[in-house]
Amino acid sequence: MDYEKQLSETSQEASSLEGNLVDVSKPSLLSRVSRALYLDELFKNAENRGIERIPDEEKTDDSLWNAGSMWFGSNMVVPTFSIGVLGVTLFGLTFWPAFLVIIFFNILGSLAPAYFSTFGPYFGLRQIIMSRYWFGFFGVRVCAIFNIIACVGWTTVNTIVAAQLLHTVNHGQLPSWAGILIIIVLSFLVTIFGYKIVHAFEKWSWVPNTIIFLITAIQMGRSHTFTYGHMSTGRLEAGQVLSFGATVYGFATGWTSYASDYTVYMPKDIPRRKVFLVVLGGINFPLMLAMILGAACATGTTTSEHFRTNYAETGIGGLFNAILVDDSLHGFGQFCMVVLSISTVSNNVPNLYTLGFSAQTLWSKFQKIPRIVWSTIASGAALGIAIPAYLYFDQVMENFMNIIGYWLAIYTSIGISEHLIYQGSFKAYDFEAYDDPSRLPVGITALFAFACGIAGAVVGMSQTWWVGPIAKLVSPGFGDVGFELAFGFSFVAYNLTRPFEKKYFKR
Repeated sequence: MDYEKQLSETSQEASSLEGNLVDVSKPSLLSRVSRALYLDELFKNAENRGIERIPDEEKTDDSLWNAGSMWFGSNMVVPTFSIGVLGVTLFGLTFWPAFLVIIFFNILGSLAPAYFSTFGPYFGLRQIIMSRYWFGFFGVRVCAIFNIIACVGWTTVNTIVAAQLLHTVNHGQLPSWAGILIIIVLSFLVTIFGYKIVHAFEKWSWVPNTIIFLITAIQMGRSHTFTYGHMSTGRLEAGQVLSFGATVYGFATGWTSYASDYTVYMPKDIPRRKVFLVVLGGINFPLMLAMILGAACATGTTTSEHFRTNYAETGIGGLFNAILVDDSLHGFGQFCMVVLSISTVSNNVPNLYTLGFSAQTLWSKFQKIPRIVWSTIASGAALGIAIPAYLYFDQVMENFMNIIGYWLAIYTSIGISEHLIYQGSFKAYDFEAYDDPSRLPVGITALFAFACGIAGAVVGMSQTWWVGPIAKLVSPGFGDVGFELAFGFSFVAYNLTRPFEKKYFKR
């Protein structure tokens, strides 16, 4: 009996030792860090979910304030201000025409992201994955590529604006590349934690920016350099209005391909109309306020040699320096500029967050790579592009905004056509089919319409590197109607051919 008891105790000790050995054999933290697939484990609060559909039991975010403040924080930033500046400095408009363009084209551009935001609670899918119901399982990869380019491009132009401010502080002691690096790193740090942290950050990030923009408006008034200018007529004025409008539209509608990413955790019984209105307001109010202020401040470059010289030498940073620092608030003005530059993080965060979902859409193998890794790659790409593009900000900003407007006008026309004309309601969708190519549209019609939309953009665009034949008819040097024609061409092409695709393929 003693022998059997001793044998039992020995067996228990062996089992205990075996359990300990299993624990020891687990990868160490150091080895996990070295393997990209374990990066999320370093951040316990990070969102680990990728492009999978969000189940109904996890849709617990019923805050409409979250849905609206997300966009308020993202848009009440210096890059938005800089768009308004371009209306005067690049497109040659006076304040009142710029004001009217900002109001109208912001409303027009924000309708699509507000509308598609209402899809998130129903589908439980990220915007780019949800697009499979319009472009098909394989065709949506075209959208994913464009969206990846957009995410990196947005981060690049936003970071350049912020770096201009940081570079101007203390007479250029901080190199432009260092300012770019600071903004990129800060943006990445917020992005890695995912949906909840992004919403929490955006909820209040607009507050200091709004206060500083108010201070800027007051100091601009005290400088006595603002002018209303006068409104003109004719082909040149029409061309300037259309080209500036295309830039404003591109900035406002730029959130379209991200829209449902930030409502995807909302319950599907939340009122669609309320979601639409809070997102529409959350996008429009900061866009209009910041752009109008930018246009007003830019008029100083037409009345003051000091403003004109500062802007010519250091861009947006020089303009803020003339308003807030020189013969103004001095040290406190420089502090305000630093805060505003850091505010750009608010605009970068959605880009770096969303890019991972687009990357995972390109190829099934990419789903194994966590979103954090894709955010890291995007940050590195934006850093590499922003440093050489720093010296050509005005041209980079205008060209990029217009290209964004072109492709998203095509995307919007196809999306609303399929949903409103061929599906009719959310009940018509098979929500579980998002990952099954055999149950999704083939996508031939969508790709054909996409190609037709590109043709429309080409004949209507007015860029430094290409002016389309229709744009030439509007005004020499201006008159960009690319996004309008892109929408129209793709809309017509899609609705002419989609019935045949449905009849032949039955889906």
